[in-house]
Amino acid sequence: MFKKLYLLLILSTTAVSALAQSLDVNFNGFGFLDNREYKAFIPRSRTYSGTRLALDIGLNLDSVNRFVVGANGIHEFGGKPYFLKVDPVAYYNYHAKQWQFYAGMFPREGLLTDYPRSLLNDTLRYYRPNVEGLLTRFTNEHFTETVWLDWVSRQTASDREQFIFGFSGKYKPAVNGIFYVSHYFMLLHDAGAEIPDPNYPLGDNGAGQIRLGLNLTGKTSLDSLSIEAGGMMSFERRQRISGFKTPAGFVAAAHLKYKRFELHDEFYAGQGHHVIYGDSYYLKKIYNRLDIIYTPFLFKNIKGQFIFSFHQSPAHLNDNQQAFRIVADLGRKTLVKFKN
Repeated sequence: MFKKLYLLLILSTTAVSALAQSLDVNFNGFGFLDNREYKAFIPRSRTYSGTRLALDIGLNLDSVNRFVVGANGIHEFGGKPYFLKVDPVAYYNYHAKQWQFYAGMFPREGLLTDYPRSLLNDTLRYYRPNVEGLLTRFTNEHFTETVWLDWVSRQTASDREQFIFGFSGKYKPAVNGIFYVSHYFMLLHDAGAEIPDPNYPLGDNGAGQIRLGLNLTGKTSLDSLSIEAGGMMSFERRQRISGFKTPAGFVAAAHLKYKRFELHDEFYAGQGHHVIYGDSYYLKKIYNRLDIIYTPFLFKNIKGQFIFSFHQSPAHLNDNQQAFRIVADLGRKTLVKFKN
């Protein structure tokens, strides 16, 4: 028995060394304490708190092809069992100068976290850290475009078939210019369960934005400054035979940073939107959010931030939110290099 196991280990090691250039490891820790005082949305007026720990090992076949396997687990403070949920990480990654491609279960952090909260809310970072599907990204000096597919639920007799399709990007006409155009889109497709439920018909739900922006970084004494304005439209239908509801409105945002302080303001005016994975405040016809951000911990591999958020909507001008988030990312460290 032990001879067979030893032989299997030798053969596996030989196969890996023949295929791979190196093995590397990555560790990431994410802690959050997010207290929300929302009178406009009582069910969401709660405290989110916990820690996520992620560990994975990468098998680098060459300079552009890699397989990664690992796990990402969350513990909510005071919760039982200790790990609320453990999400497997397993994906193939192609990473060249202009193209990136992911297939499998891979982290959304750094890939989809630039989406406006009106389309993808910020609690996804806490409770759904992985994309399960495909993502490809093209980047050059003028243009960046990302297209992705995230499988939310597999169809069974009782579970609904659901997946999200989306794309986003930015275009800069001049390499060193201040003008740019950005866009974001996502659509949740709900095909229902194998046994149809007349109370929950088939449907689609999503939204998109297009923005014109000015990047004034380097033009002022601030570390960074950007201003954006544009439009938003959402799409929803609950029956295939019925058409889409398409409310629309105006969006604007401004962001500035000076040393360890940042201000971020988002404004919306228009028709209310029901976006399932979006922030509920966009159900309002007018809404403003101001984030005051202070970063007391800023080291090579550690970043900690306090975020004070103020939400203003009709009849609810004093909703607020206090959050602290800390990220420890050691980066990819080489374990073994193989000689071919």
